[in-house]
Amino acid sequence: MERTMTADYTAFLLAAPSSGSGKTTLTLALLRILARRGLAVQPFKCGPDYLDTRLHSLAASYGGRRSKGINLDTFMASENHVRQLFFRYSSDSAVSVVEGVMGLFDGAEKSEGSSAHIAALLGLPVIMVVDASSMAYSAAPLLHGFRTFDSSVRVAGVIFNRVGTPSHYSYLEAAARDAGVEPLGYVPTDGAIAISERHLGLNTSLDYDREGVIEAMAGHVEKSVAVDRLLELSRIGMPEIPADRSPKRTGVSAGRRVIAVARDEAFNFLYEENLDVLQEHGELVFFSPLEDQRLPEADLLCLAGGYPELHARLLAENRVMREAVAAYCLQGGCVYAECGGLMYLGGSLRTADGTAYPMCGVLDLDTSMQDARLSLGYRKVRFGQGYPKELRGHEFHYSRIEREGELRSVAAVTNARNEPVSAAVFRTMNTFASYVHLYWGESRDFPGFLMEEGAAKKS
Repeated sequence: MERTMTADYTAFLLAAPSSGSGKTTLTLALLRILARRGLAVQPFKCGPDYLDTRLHSLAASYGGRRSKGINLDTFMASENHVRQLFFRYSSDSAVSVVEGVMGLFDGAEKSEGSSAHIAALLGLPVIMVVDASSMAYSAAPLLHGFRTFDSSVRVAGVIFNRVGTPSHYSYLEAAARDAGVEPLGYVPTDGAIAISERHLGLNTSLDYDREGVIEAMAGHVEKSVAVDRLLELSRIGMPEIPADRSPKRTGVSAGRRVIAVARDEAFNFLYEENLDVLQEHGELVFFSPLEDQRLPEADLLCLAGGYPELHARLLAENRVMREAVAAYCLQGGCVYAECGGLMYLGGSLRTADGTAYPMCGVLDLDTSMQDARLSLGYRKVRFGQGYPKELRGHEFHYSRIEREGELRSVAAVTNARNEPVSAAVFRTMNTFASYVHLYWGESRDFPGFLMEEGAAKKS
């Protein structure tokens, strides 16, 4: 049976000419403003970013209603899968807000996979966020260019950020109208908001008041942005979309398995769709390597990415958990670890101040935050025998492997242009670990492959 949703619906995509224009601040503020009005609001993020979706979830959850930020990425998934995700999560909501990535037309290859690509794919109006701190009427040709460059992308409005005075905005307003883009207000320059922008995603302390920061952002934005008009411009007709026919595991056999997933302040980079796939293969049990003293009995252990370097001392001090994880791995238990999980499974983790903290000692490597350098980009991962499919994901980390022992990669890893990269997928017994964050929303048998590999090795 095919599900359809053809009634008018409110949805828009916030984009910008470049990164650093203030998209995330506007997105978080608008999510909270709409949620405070009692609207069921669904947030999305273009691209592979984990952090923004976590903040989106917080901003859109209000008054007892919980919301989950969802990634839309046409490099890691097919266009049809992206449509299905958008339809599935939007169908129970009143408004969908999509935050773009980088500049409007910046993609993995030209505009492929860009915010513009996703806006055209889903038929979403685009609201530009323009940093006006150093411009006035020059906004006119800028907006005219973005409006006319690609006829499949509808630039419906603009919000100017970092505006000095109401007089400054009057010049910007005139520029927008002359460019054929409706001005929807502005965000005044505010030092406190600028500090919050820099620290909201980076400060992972449990006592950091993210909720208060988001409330302050919402109050600041609501004073001078025409939210009602924004909603009027964003009414769209939701197209008919075929039902998702991707195979899903169900039944008793899946329920007998237990999958233990690390989730706390040190390990929290988890795609919601990956969690959904894991649930098709077994019962999910969450645990904290930071705080728990017992590792759940499980058929598969998943150690996600996150910020182990910011919690290295506490991870090291929880010796009981480190030893339990090591014993599980060395006894042949099936483990899948990404980025921060790889660092946790190594021999030691050296923080930026030079202190080396002992980790689990399963992988013959040590990682370090000293001489940090960014490794960033989309990745294609091709395993050898037993799993011929290509999986896709991305790399984003500042840590590095400072010592690598006798380890080998069990997959070929390339970038988006099929050029080999240094990233590897290591295997020790039945422990798989990599710096690459994989998305398996369309490779729903991947957890089964891991567990079957582990079972075959044991037998």
